[in-house]
Amino acid sequence: MKSAKRTTARKAGINKRGAVVRRKRPVAAVQRAKDFRVSHATGSDFDAGLRGYFEYRDLGIHRATRGKVVSHIIRARPGEAPHGEWHWHDCDVQFVYVLKGWAKFEYEGVGEVLMQPGTCFYQPPGIRHREIGHSEDLEMIEVVAPGNFKTYTAKEPT
Repeated sequence: MKSAKRTTARKAGINKRGAVVRRKRPVAAVQRAKDFRVSHATGSDFDAGLRGYFEYRDLGIHRATRGKVVSHIIRARPGEAPHGEWHWHDCDVQFVYVLKGWAKFEYEGVGEVLMQPGTCFYQPPGIRHREIGHSEDLEMIEVVAPGNFKTYTAKEPT
């Protein structure tokens, strides 16, 4: 019977004599290197997206994860105001981190919440919400899973 200590040492790449064993780089590591993505601000574009009053810069996570997760920077479009439409997202995870500016949201069962630089907020799956307002310099990072989530309009909560 193998001891737990010996099994742990072998998994760490140490042989019976205590010497470090060099292993060939696994094929999976080569594939991971091919999947590596970088998104620099310089040369990146903002495009139209889910909301007409925002612009979205894709961070390459959707492609890198084969659609499991989407991540983008959202910024306010100059001169565009939110419509305050109640909606919800069919997703497993959604969180946002405010980089600059501010945004005010209203959540079902929570009420109004002011988001400012440094604020990180998690929206539980299916929670009805709406944006009430934002500053002209608003920028946020949003991460959502799955990457191809759906958004549905909703009636105002009672």
